[in-house]
Amino acid sequence: MAERYSSFQAGGRRWLWQRITAAFLVVVLAFHFFLLHFVHHADEVTFAMSQGRMQELTYFSLMILFLLTATFHGVNGVYNALINQGLTGTRKTAAKLVLGVASAVVIVQGVRTALAWAGGVPL
Repeated sequence: MAERYSSFQAGGRRWLWQRITAAFLVVVLAFHFFLLHFVHHADEVTFAMSQGRMQELTYFSLMILFLLTATFHGVNGVYNALINQGLTGTRKTAAKLVLGVASAVVIVQGVRTALAWAGGVPL
């Protein structure tokens, strides 16, 4: 039988958080599809409706949490895929740095966009 190989350390928290974020993303995506494809059909959705939703603290907070969760889940998945392919040494460090900077840029721009959409801060 083949040995199981994973870049996640046994008992490590990154493995657990990858699964927790996946479950959260499934729930939030289900909410998104229900709200924006069944409650409101695509031809009914306007920018003003979307802006109105973003001005509600609950919805705004959920979208920020979605941004953080999706960013972590995606970057952690890509990083571990690279590790599974044998990335080590300087390349591993460079990948970690590039992915970390990319994550920061995505999060900062995502929060700025959400704030502007909610009417808080102009871009």
